[in-house]
Amino acid sequence: MSDGRPTTSAGRTRPSEQLARNWNELLQELRVMQTGVQILTGFLLTVPFSDRFADLDHTQRTIYLCVLSGSVMTTCLIVAPVSFHRVLFRQQQRPWMVEAANVSARVGLAGLALVSAAVVLLVFDVVLGTTAGIIASLAVLTVFTSLWLGVPLVARRR
Repeated sequence: MSDGRPTTSAGRTRPSEQLARNWNELLQELRVMQTGVQILTGFLLTVPFSDRFADLDHTQRTIYLCVLSGSVMTTCLIVAPVSFHRVLFRQQQRPWMVEAANVSARVGLAGLALVSAAVVLLVFDVVLGTTAGIIASLAVLTVFTSLWLGVPLVARRR
């Protein structure tokens, strides 16, 4: 029974076709992450120009700068596979690109979870105080970790 994938005479997917499919799947996943991270980074870049930024204390400004830096680095990680592809286009480097894009996507997901939790920390700290910020941030990080790591690991064990 065929699932539509190219196969060898023995019924297995060809390595080159498997790499092409893996590359395309990675690019689709990265597109989803890219939008969110780029919107978050763009928003964070505007924060210092708002009137309330001057009201932030030293710790809140430090958190903000860490969040901004993390968001920019996460954007870099998630967009890196595009650069890999452009630089290595038609250089027979697809195995390396798939592996490197996989690493970028995984580290980018971790960065997105951390940056999201840190944004929650900052907002709750400003609105309700440090304790509320820490609790909310840990709750967000727990949800990200549970959904993005825990659920797939449980599914893999089955």
